[in-house]
Amino acid sequence: MSESKYFDQLETRTAEAREGALMARLPGLVAHAIEHAPGWARRLAGVDPSTICSRKALAELPVLRKSELKDLQAEDPPFGGLVTRPLGELGAVYMSPGPIFDPEGLDEDPWRSARALYAAGIRPGHLIQNCFGYHMTPGAWMVHHAARRLGCSVIPAGIGQTEQQIELIRRLRPDAYVGTPSFLRIIIEKARELGADLGNLKRALVAAEALPPSLRSWFHEQGIETVLQWYGTADVGLIAYESEALEGMILDEDLILEIVRPGTGEPVTDGEVGEVVVTSFNPVYPLIRFGTGDLSAVLPGISPCGRTNVRIRGWLGRADQTAKVRGMFVQPGQVNEIVRRFPEVARARLVITGAMANDSMTLRCEVEGEHDGLADRIAGAIRDVTKLRGEVEIVAPGSLPNDGIVIEDARKYD
Repeated sequence: MSESKYFDQLETRTAEAREGALMARLPGLVAHAIEHAPGWARRLAGVDPSTICSRKALAELPVLRKSELKDLQAEDPPFGGLVTRPLGELGAVYMSPGPIFDPEGLDEDPWRSARALYAAGIRPGHLIQNCFGYHMTPGAWMVHHAARRLGCSVIPAGIGQTEQQIELIRRLRPDAYVGTPSFLRIIIEKARELGADLGNLKRALVAAEALPPSLRSWFHEQGIETVLQWYGTADVGLIAYESEALEGMILDEDLILEIVRPGTGEPVTDGEVGEVVVTSFNPVYPLIRFGTGDLSAVLPGISPCGRTNVRIRGWLGRADQTAKVRGMFVQPGQVNEIVRRFPEVARARLVITGAMANDSMTLRCEVEGEHDGLADRIAGAIRDVTKLRGEVEIVAPGSLPNDGIVIEDARKYD
């Protein structure tokens, strides 16, 4: 492994070269999934893999949402027919809340996380204190495998036992902490209370929780010079990571990213908040248009650090905004079904107000100009699609927040 600023040359290739390479690989991924995973054969029945060679063609395939995995795995255990190898030929099997079972392949870095560690300044010969949990879920192993691929040693510290964590840092002097930001803060505060010197700890790579600017600044004040975030899931592995530029999170090189309108499979324009949907080229667990349930948005341009891949704003909330109104579930997909009936409506947001059992719905619709009778027709569509009555408010284009929220539950519960 060279001491380059970048993990490999893929990080600095042109956007055209990257897109061409990803689209060229796409038909093979679809063919592999259909041939070796019966669940994918069922989902993609009738699809000719050779035709799935563009973003437009990809966008015509159904989105597999994380929320579906539990039921799919229960119907066709253990993985819903979405894995290409038998259970006994995997590197490991994990269980995430749900429960959802997560397969691990046999690659040296099966979660592709080494790129995030490298961007945080972690290099061969470094010692890493890995404070993600090693029990049941794959978070710790995403780091562990990546560190070993980089040629680093790992302290499998896990979570908890704060005073022992401090003793490990004090005596073994690791080069980097990897874990949640909240646990790192607990360790630092406890060390101050005990008078323990953690001055050797200069790098931290954190995930699984929010890292507000105030907390990042606090870590810097405590002597941790580099504090970066990475974002991934137990299904996909690494999705995106921060670099020293601290301007968004850079997409991993082995993924195709789409941002879609919540509840649909329709890609939104760059900059608009929507659900993160990724296609992963994992040969053991191929995920084609996998809806993570997370909200984010694409940032314009490339990172000042020189990495040229797409950047996202990071985690901006959850896309599953299903709400219960007067005993009936209302889902983002229903809101989008209503909007599709009216080309005049650019964007819409369903706002639920009042109190439980006495609530009301108002669909706020961005419409340019005047359209006689439009509000009444939309109200009729609300009744038709949701089986509930709702008001309609026509608002000017650009009035609704760009936050990815399709259903806003503004009811009072106290």
